[in-house]
Amino acid sequence: MARGSQGRSHRARRRPAARRRPAARGRSPREQLLSPGWPVELRHGAVGVRPLRRRDARTWARLRGENAEWLGPWEATLPREAGQPATSYVGMISTLRRRARHGQAMPFVVTWNGEMVGLLTVNGITWGSARWASMGYWVARSHAGRGVTPTAVALVTDHLLTTTGLHRVEIAIRPENAASLRVVEKLGFTEIGTAPRFLHIAGDWRDHRVFQVVAEDVMDGLVSRLGPVPPG
Repeated sequence: MARGSQGRSHRARRRPAARRRPAARGRSPREQLLSPGWPVELRHGAVGVRPLRRRDARTWARLRGENAEWLGPWEATLPREAGQPATSYVGMISTLRRRARHGQAMPFVVTWNGEMVGLLTVNGITWGSARWASMGYWVARSHAGRGVTPTAVALVTDHLLTTTGLHRVEIAIRPENAASLRVVEKLGFTEIGTAPRFLHIAGDWRDHRVFQVVAEDVMDGLVSRLGPVPPG
């Protein structure tokens, strides 16, 4: 749902018939690289998502510092052979924004009444016969348990399966991450298996449970499964 007033609930829409990726006619060379539906701001009640901006670096750094213990066990890391990661939040934002410009990712800030409280990133956007992407997210401990994460995931998933035109969205979660497992269970994602040593997390290769949702399974959208609009 495009950005609207805070009190207005998100109305579920039936997904249109499968269509081809929009043609590039009339778009600039830079615009032709962007995924359909990006950039975009989405909102449902007090929860919103918007594109990550360079000026978010200071808030991002503060949130990560305040939530280091809360987020540390689930933190993606690079194996030694992958080289050095970006050393600053400005550098990480630049990398994510560059990938977005090339149609490879959608880095969203998660907001509560307009305030940044987390991050949700769509990765690995793939077209052709696959038409899928994966999703990762985190939310500050101060806003856990308020329905922020399920709402953000539902908003972005609905957008990907309609406006963007993808067919499948995947989320991989460590078996020990009970809070994240509750998100996919609440929204009705389907578990499709376990991927051994799937991602490098907190310094080692970790097993993940893999969940997906496909367009045919959510014709009325995931936001319709949320219940009452989260209060501000």
